[in-house]
Amino acid sequence: MPELPEVETTKTSLQPLLGQTVTHVQVRQHSLRWPVPDDLSKLTGQKLLRLERRAKYILAHFDQDALLLHLGMSGSFSICNAQDELRKHDHVILQFSDGQFTDNEGQITELRYHDPRRFGCMLWLENGTHPLLSKLGPEPLDNEFDASYLASKLKGKSTAIKVAIMDNAVVVGVGNIYATESLFNTGIHPARPASSLTMSEIEKLVLEIKRILKQAIDLGGSTLRDYTNAMGENGYFQQTLLAYGRAGELCINCDTELENLKLGQRASAFCPCCQPLK
Repeated sequence: MPELPEVETTKTSLQPLLGQTVTHVQVRQHSLRWPVPDDLSKLTGQKLLRLERRAKYILAHFDQDALLLHLGMSGSFSICNAQDELRKHDHVILQFSDGQFTDNEGQITELRYHDPRRFGCMLWLENGTHPLLSKLGPEPLDNEFDASYLASKLKGKSTAIKVAIMDNAVVVGVGNIYATESLFNTGIHPARPASSLTMSEIEKLVLEIKRILKQAIDLGGSTLRDYTNAMGENGYFQQTLLAYGRAGELCINCDTELENLKLGQRASAFCPCCQPLK
């Protein structure tokens, strides 16, 4: 599933459409995680004004309406020409115009939403918000997410620290890849009870979560299967992974074989030497 850096990268790749006007809407498949709104065509004639990211959602603001977008497990956007061949799982197509032809052939720009597994969503925002956004914690890169805040959320929690930092009510967007890497780099065992962390460990963990997410965004996210941004570009953060997906390989720090365990139904690679379960 695309995580925060991939969603942020996708949002950024959509910026060439800012200021352009929707000229046509086509819904080829209404059945996503929730049905695509029947009245999506009312975007026709509206200009795309602003793009935001909240957690793993993209908020697309038009002249009069706004959309809440989520990539689900296999969703992606692509900016292409209307003449380009449609793919089987291109479910929603928005045509855009900037008021002038891009070349002598007058090619039309399209934004296509592609989603083989159909777990993504495209829903209306009402007054700039939606129930799906109402219980989200702070953004990990915002100042609100600091050691004092995280310590208050971990106090008294017996749940595993990895599960805790992946809880969107605690902090948004710290998915499996980035939680695994952050815990490895701070020497914290993923199964340690959240309340057992010292303040010093929490401070290090907060700083590492911020650092790892910034690095991932700078590298365009992680392309582990078929993720690309809207311009068809891969991410490269996966080339820096030290723990995620490396169970059975040797730790780069101590040459101990990395082990794997399941937490919250997610695989969690760790080093039993560098990340002792205290």
